[in-house]
Amino acid sequence: MHSTEIKTVEHGNFSGLAKDYSTYRPTYSKSVLKSLIALLKNSVHECDFADIGAGTGIWTRLVESYNPKSIIAIEPNEDMRSIGIRDSSKTKIKWQKGSGEKTGLESKSMDMVSMASSFHWVDFEKGCKEFHRVLKKNGRFVALWNPRQLQENPFLEKLEGYINLLKPGYKRISSGNSGRAENLTEKFFNSGLFTDVVYIEGRHVVSISPEKYIGAWHSVNDVQHQLGPDKFLDFINHLKQELKGIDTVNVTYQTRAWSALKK
Repeated sequence: MHSTEIKTVEHGNFSGLAKDYSTYRPTYSKSVLKSLIALLKNSVHECDFADIGAGTGIWTRLVESYNPKSIIAIEPNEDMRSIGIRDSSKTKIKWQKGSGEKTGLESKSMDMVSMASSFHWVDFEKGCKEFHRVLKKNGRFVALWNPRQLQENPFLEKLEGYINLLKPGYKRISSGNSGRAENLTEKFFNSGLFTDVVYIEGRHVVSISPEKYIGAWHSVNDVQHQLGPDKFLDFINHLKQELKGIDTVNVTYQTRAWSALKK
């Protein structure tokens, strides 16, 4: 059961959200991951991976399931990192503290560095320089998100409209459809650090119970921050009312990924 206590959430700080994040956040498209791995020069079993801003390791464990040579998860938030370590106890994933600007990784040590639903929190220029430093020759940096496709479900569009009533001008910051993802191909090229930028997307439908759908909202940082505790509680109560009599919520997710080759 997700937490019923609503607290003030600091922008970008996931402390207190980790358990809900681990329990209710959906995974990413496996087809997109297969395509990203296919872009690497060597076999996945010969490659070293690092996932930065790994959160609780949802994407990290998906990568690990393909049995890479090694994989490191880097997460700055202690709460998220501790839950990630717990959830990854039966894997080869090694966890350490760090950030997109300061990973703590050795230079030229990784074949692929990824940021899943976290690249928007990083200073673009500093992050790109750090990833370029860490990548081996022919290594690739991957930025990806997993936004919901609201137009696929009128019920979800209606809920989003209610948030806009509570907070006029509300805008998702962390979504893969937000401004940070705009012109990302050109941004990587213009950085002078990357070339051969490839964009990949894939859609998948997740069918979840109303309880799990509510739990997923409890893990979202930017919405809670923008609404504040009172309005977010208003939204959750409204959501519970709207979900009465509904057994399953079908949510379409679109995994959007950019893979850039180290120049």
